Amino acid sequence: MSALKVFADTDPSEALLETDAHDEIAEVLEGIGVRFEQWQANAPIAAGDAPEKVLAAYQADIERLKKEEGYITVDVVSLNADHPDKVALRQKFLSEHTHGEDEVRFFVAGHGLFSLHVGKRVYEVLCEAGDLISVPAKTTHWFDMGPNPHFVAIRLFNNPEGWVAQYTGDEIASRFSRLEN
Repeated sequence: MSALKVFADTDPSEALLETDAHDEIAEVLEGIGVRFEQWQANAPIAAGDAPEKVLAAYQADIERLKKEEGYITVDVVSLNADHPDKVALRQKFLSEHTHGEDEVRFFVAGHGLFSLHVGKRVYEVLCEAGDLISVPAKTTHWFDMGPNPHFVAIRLFNNPEGWVAQYTGDEIASRFSRLEN
């Protein structure tokens, strides 16, 4: 189940807000410029389906976002507990960073934990299958896929180079929650 916890950035021990109500999550995140939606497939898909089939199942929503936001590149990424580089990949995403473009992820399957550092707050967003999150460019954040990742996600980019991070050097991410499977 999708969930949101909001903390003061100085105190990861006590949540200021906790909710698993999708409408409330979307409303709170909209207040900091983050898009949070739920999508439904227009055709059945199953684990192991080809990326083309996955993209086709969500084509209407993908095209809507491309038109609204100017995204030009779309792909499908899939990680599971057997991935040989899972430890290195997890570490790459766990440090606080920003991007020069929006970070847009739609979870087709599995889950992941986005933590957004905005102002003096940390917003931990547990994304599950069916959730789309769009983190605006220059928003400080980190992502945890857990020690045994399991997710299939559609990614949209307006930069043909794809995922490019600028790390802040701040250790804040090490003080907040981790996704433990």
